[in-house]
Amino acid sequence: MTSAPLAPTASPVRRVAWASMVGTSLESFDFYVFAYFSAYFVGPLFFEPLGAVGGTLASFSTVAVAFVVRPIGAVIFGYMGDRLGRRATLLWTVAVMGVATGLIGLLPTYAQAGWVGAILLVVLRIVQGLSLGGEWGGSILLATEHSGSVKRAFYAAIPQLGSPVGSILSAGLFIVMTVALPADQLAAWGWRIPFLLALPLLAVSLYLRWSIDETPVFAEVVAEKRRERVPFVALFAQRPAAVAIAIGAALLGIGSYSLMNTYTINYGVSQLGFSFQDLLIATTIGALLQLVTIPLFGAWATRIGSARVVAWGALGTLLIAFPMYYLLQFATFPILVATMIIGGILPTMSWAALGGLMNDLFPDSFRYSALSISYAIAATVSGFIPLVTTALGTATGFAWWHPGVILAVLSAVTLVAAWAAARRPVVPEVGAV
Repeated sequence: MTSAPLAPTASPVRRVAWASMVGTSLESFDFYVFAYFSAYFVGPLFFEPLGAVGGTLASFSTVAVAFVVRPIGAVIFGYMGDRLGRRATLLWTVAVMGVATGLIGLLPTYAQAGWVGAILLVVLRIVQGLSLGGEWGGSILLATEHSGSVKRAFYAAIPQLGSPVGSILSAGLFIVMTVALPADQLAAWGWRIPFLLALPLLAVSLYLRWSIDETPVFAEVVAEKRRERVPFVALFAQRPAAVAIAIGAALLGIGSYSLMNTYTINYGVSQLGFSFQDLLIATTIGALLQLVTIPLFGAWATRIGSARVVAWGALGTLLIAFPMYYLLQFATFPILVATMIIGGILPTMSWAALGGLMNDLFPDSFRYSALSISYAIAATVSGFIPLVTTALGTATGFAWWHPGVILAVLSAVTLVAAWAAARRPVVPEVGAV
């Protein structure tokens, strides 16, 4: 993990894109494993004395805490990415994430060690959050700064495949485990397996990222001596409006996942009567479809622009937010699957084109910091969505429309931000092959 700048890269663009996607897959796997884990296991295993409602709120708080510290991680790893290089920084972020996730699988429960396990869980979630602060932005840059300007929007979408890949791996694993293991064994030791599997996935991610070169864009920045001394300060001094636009544009893509894959799973089991396994199957079906739609939306972004694709996704999601949750009340499995598909495809449009939109907003001398900080702030807000939606549900007696309110607000904010991004000139790129 050297900090020395490298010569312009000769790494094939596709291999670099795969390396960036594998890293985001590990990030997403870790995120979704904990999302499913928090919705079903964290409360009883680590916060038993708080009771059912208190344990659920505490478990969702462990989801939120990782988001709260993400901006701090974004500043730290953004500095490293803009000063030391994209590749070296991404080796650190994926290593920290993988080790922290693996250690969660070794924690003692409340029954085994009292509050020690809960405290260590929060600490490891903080470590995960710091790592997440620098992972996404670097992965996008790894892909886009190796590509030419014509296909940049498409390659910006490739790392976004990590989200459905991580969702499929984690949900598929939980489905197999719930079938293969009785509930008592799953609660006793089976829940540890997904976290421990992060370690071999980490080894693969490190190998792929070690095998590629630094981006030609960063090499050009170094050669021309254009590195910012304090990228964080330069970002807010030169592009404050762009930061606000980027945060708004990211809210739907990130927030819809928190709503659908964390809150909706708990809500579906506790209020609508779905089985946990049915929810995982429906989520997996929706994620499988994203493997096809994300590259298609990325290709579309090369034709009409990333900001416009984000806007269309936000508008579509705004229109279906309330009808989707109304139909979910009928609690049939086909409706559940349709909800996960329709409620996944439209926000996926905004998600697929997000990296291209952000890439176009910022210059290369502090772009790592810009993408990481903007995304981390949006993710921090999104991390509270399960808590806010739970509170709104409690206040309204879990009226059918309460999750729709949250999804509609996210969609409206992203729609306005995408419109603003489309009206700004694209920042010219240098150094890419």
